[in-house]
Amino acid sequence: MSTTQPAVTPKVTPPPSGVSERARKAKKSLTSPWASAIALIIAIIWTVPTLGLLVTSFRPELDIRTSGWWTVFGDALSGEGVFSMRNYETALFGSSTNLIEFFVNSFVITLPAVFIPITIALLAAYAFAWIDFKGRDVLFVAVFALQIVPIQITLIPLLSAYVRGGINGTFWPIWLSHSMFALPLAIFLLHNFMRDVPASLVEAARVDGAGHVQIFFKVMLPLLTPAIAAFGIFQFLWVWNDLLVALVMGGPDTFPLTVRIAEMAGSRGGDWHVLSAGAFIAIVVPLIVFLSLQRYFVRGMLAGSVKG
Repeated sequence: MSTTQPAVTPKVTPPPSGVSERARKAKKSLTSPWASAIALIIAIIWTVPTLGLLVTSFRPELDIRTSGWWTVFGDALSGEGVFSMRNYETALFGSSTNLIEFFVNSFVITLPAVFIPITIALLAAYAFAWIDFKGRDVLFVAVFALQIVPIQITLIPLLSAYVRGGINGTFWPIWLSHSMFALPLAIFLLHNFMRDVPASLVEAARVDGAGHVQIFFKVMLPLLTPAIAAFGIFQFLWVWNDLLVALVMGGPDTFPLTVRIAEMAGSRGGDWHVLSAGAFIAIVVPLIVFLSLQRYFVRGMLAGSVKG
């Protein structure tokens, strides 16, 4: 005679009442209609100037001088709206503006200024996180403290060094300056992310005979995509929109888009049709980069901020 044992249901321990209450309050706050309404209002206020700039960049010069950009919506409904690509043609290829050369310079400056600090910071962050050496903690605090050094006080010593080295007027001073200014934050961010990687993964790789190089490339790098993308976005936006470093360290042949637009604003301040087109040309690339990689940005910036 056989008997069937009743199924045993595993006992689930409920979370402590304090944790449950805090989670409930946090969820209620995040899903509050008032919070959503305030966020929507802020988003609209933040977007309106950009929308106005975009609309203005497509309007003829006479329309810009005689009416506001918001009047285009009424004109469009009545069939009187006029839009043209002439402003962009003038800004990019006009003899007095010719932004296309400066647009290319911005790419030449930005891409190496993003990849160089990421490469160096990855190696340094791994050393600080997983290699035990004398003075590691003191050196890490010193690197992190460099973030508080103002860029302005380093410009003259760096420029003097570049002149003595004979590389002033080239792209190298801009690349090196941006890389040095970015390294403290990059090392700190990537270090925090690496410290969140379970130690069991690293120990398992060591048991299998992997050295630091194999652990770095086969264990760490596949897990670092959010952090790398987050810093890459941050650095890309900073370098692309930079004016000070490029103006001080660069030359006429290496000036980026921001320098040329600043010159246009000073000498051609009345040509709003050209300025609006040039300004939107300058922001469209970082806007595309941020929107395409924004899901990594929050994940990477929050890396290491919560410890279990």
